[in-house]
Amino acid sequence: MTVADRKLIARRLTEAKRVVVKVGSALLVDGEKGRLNRAWLESFVGDVASLRKRGQEVILVSSGAIALGRRHLGLNPGKLKLEESQAAAAVGQIRLAHAYKELLDAHEITVAQILLTLGDTEQRRRYLNARGTLNTLLSLGAVPVINENDTVATAEIRYGDNDRLAARVAQMVGADCLVLLSDIDGLYTANPALDPDAEFIARVLEITPAIEAMAGGAASDMGTGGMQTKIAAAKIAVGAGCHLCIAKGAVQHPLQRIEDGARCTWFVPTSTPMATRKQWIAGTLKPAGAIVVDDGAVRALMGGKSLLPAGVTRAIGRFERGDTVSIIGPDGSEVARGICAYSDGDAARIIGRKSADIETVLGFRGRDEIVHRDDLVLIKAHVSGTL
Repeated sequence: MTVADRKLIARRLTEAKRVVVKVGSALLVDGEKGRLNRAWLESFVGDVASLRKRGQEVILVSSGAIALGRRHLGLNPGKLKLEESQAAAAVGQIRLAHAYKELLDAHEITVAQILLTLGDTEQRRRYLNARGTLNTLLSLGAVPVINENDTVATAEIRYGDNDRLAARVAQMVGADCLVLLSDIDGLYTANPALDPDAEFIARVLEITPAIEAMAGGAASDMGTGGMQTKIAAAKIAVGAGCHLCIAKGAVQHPLQRIEDGARCTWFVPTSTPMATRKQWIAGTLKPAGAIVVDDGAVRALMGGKSLLPAGVTRAIGRFERGDTVSIIGPDGSEVARGICAYSDGDAARIIGRKSADIETVLGFRGRDEIVHRDDLVLIKAHVSGTL
């Protein structure tokens, strides 16, 4: 594949509206001295600033806290005990967050720190809260820097889990592109350090057992993950409609190099994040409950609008915030299906109300919509005009 071909493929990064970038410990921390690799981080932050100037939204998922903290605590080289890893993370996290803040401030970019574990992306309420926070930060122009919450995590304290965490974050926010910056430039048919005949793979259209078998172990002693965890991350990302790129990170301006046609491996999804999300909503076999709406609400939904409380006449069944519900028209037929922003109890209290009244009725400021249009899919029968 030529440089021109790689530049063409790299448009997946340059044209993405929302980008997640995962940065590993080996890139951020000098392995011998245990110090922050500031020169590299400055060049990387410059790339992030360039994406922001193009109007792209950027989320960073960063390793490095344990690697930074262990030196300051005088911990010996080698594998750490669980409690030592957690202590090192507590010390290193402060230094890592300060470095990101200082360097992004220089570009007049607001930075936010979020600590997550994989559990936060898999348990519904925590997932919804995290997604809401991230979407709000992005809408306000901030760059969230997500770190694994190592001080409370147990089995999650593994270098490779930040690959999966990054993929979960990309899935959560509907990112178009996920970049995993690594100490290798992509996927090979075998470990290139051991097999001189290993062939580079520029593009993966389907993650087959043969692709999974190509993954080797960790190339760096900074953590316990490797290509296997990146393949696992690719499965999550591609399944969510997100392009994933594995690229060499140990260079100046690594994101710019991808755009300029540097060699890297792209995993290609078959649909967009929004289409994948809509398919998942439509495919929910048994909605938790139902919401009955009036004719005006049906017309609004057909016109691509969100479902507001004013158009709701009844809530049926028991459901929680984040559950999928059926939206039923006045004739009793299913009009749409979507993810509800309120529980059945709260939905019943705001039925027929204006969105401006929600805070007064419930005592808290929730979403203006009961079901947002991004979380809603129309049933084909109604789209074709049978209403």
